[in-house]
Amino acid sequence: MLSSAHHVAHHAAHHADVVIVGAGVSGLAAAHHLIAAGVTVSVLESADDPGGRMATASADGFRLDRVGQLLNTSYTEPARTPGLEGLVLRPFAPGVLVHGADGRQQRAAALTPARALASGSLDQARLSAALGRLAALPVERLLARPERTALAALGSRGLPPRTVNAVLRPLLAALLRDPALTTSSRVADLALRTFARGRLAVPEGGAAALPDLLAAALPPGTVRTGVRVRSVATNLVTTEEHGDFGCRSVLLATGARAAADLLPGLRVPAFHEVTVIHHATPAPLPWDGSLLLDADPKWPLAHTTVMSAVDPSRAPAGRSLVTTTVHGPPPPARTVASRLARLYDTSTRDWELLAVHHTPEAVPAMPPPYDLRRPVRVLAGLYVCGDHRDSNTVDGALHSARRAATALLRDFGIPLPVRPEPAVPAAA
Repeated sequence: MLSSAHHVAHHAAHHADVVIVGAGVSGLAAAHHLIAAGVTVSVLESADDPGGRMATASADGFRLDRVGQLLNTSYTEPARTPGLEGLVLRPFAPGVLVHGADGRQQRAAALTPARALASGSLDQARLSAALGRLAALPVERLLARPERTALAALGSRGLPPRTVNAVLRPLLAALLRDPALTTSSRVADLALRTFARGRLAVPEGGAAALPDLLAAALPPGTVRTGVRVRSVATNLVTTEEHGDFGCRSVLLATGARAAADLLPGLRVPAFHEVTVIHHATPAPLPWDGSLLLDADPKWPLAHTTVMSAVDPSRAPAGRSLVTTTVHGPPPPARTVASRLARLYDTSTRDWELLAVHHTPEAVPAMPPPYDLRRPVRVLAGLYVCGDHRDSNTVDGALHSARRAATALLRDFGIPLPVRPEPAVPAAA
């Protein structure tokens, strides 16, 4: 049992009640839940820093995310996770801005149905009404709907084809990071429900701010980096160069592929690949903080934004950071620059390419049939968590961590500390 931070720091090197393998968001969150219940924990991470895919690099005063996760102000798990009390989310402008195949831009999903109708847009009113119905629908009823692919379900929403193709398809592709919309329709509905209930957002200071908060709030010595795990058992973790770690239970909080390497038999899902491209502008670029979706299928870009307009801490004064996401491998730099010039209606000749981050296994795929609550308990003493056990979002990663901690504590005979249910924000 935990008596003090010094106790953990002194004893966690070779023994703890629980050894967590992986210091990504799930592993760090699970450590918090367990420590709050009085359990000693040691977190082993093979990389030099915690955080996993929620990594942010620094370059000349710019903060550059590697995978570019989109969060939402209506996420409920951050408020349920100890250590994230200081998390600051920077929301995008309401709704999204969509650049259509006809070259025109329109703001979508930013108005109530009545206001959209008053503005003269019947299509926008229908879209807002459909999103409003999803926002009000209990999750249990949503999950009881027939399941198919998100693409197959698009035609059943009662929306005109032009709205589906011009707005809903690029929006879902951005939310799911799945341009072919092969994701389960239930998962897609949940993503749209979350979108309708809040605002898209990013962590202030970069994606790494979230795992950094979690890691900093753990007792000193809890997280050990640069430790490569060779094998796991219910009461022992063997490492390549740091000896053996005895324990009462092991929680695998790595990515799906690394978890299956350590525990053969775990299913490895398919993945969606993502490329994030960062440009610096020589002078500030006027922007209202919108997420701009590119709905023209002839171009490879999924969405782009002036990230420094959403979160000013990501660029030095007097310059702007433009962050662009591609669902797939990196396109030619000239293609990207040409398209961005069209999207922002400005010359990009003086823009500086800061980084191109390509992640082949950015997020696990979630095709139908998909279990949003995949088991986290393999057997007593051995557990697994991560976005591959839940939805492939930051909220899903945090939720799977809480589920795994609950299962582990139940096997220990310890109740999980009760935290107040956070209020769900109203639709923006």
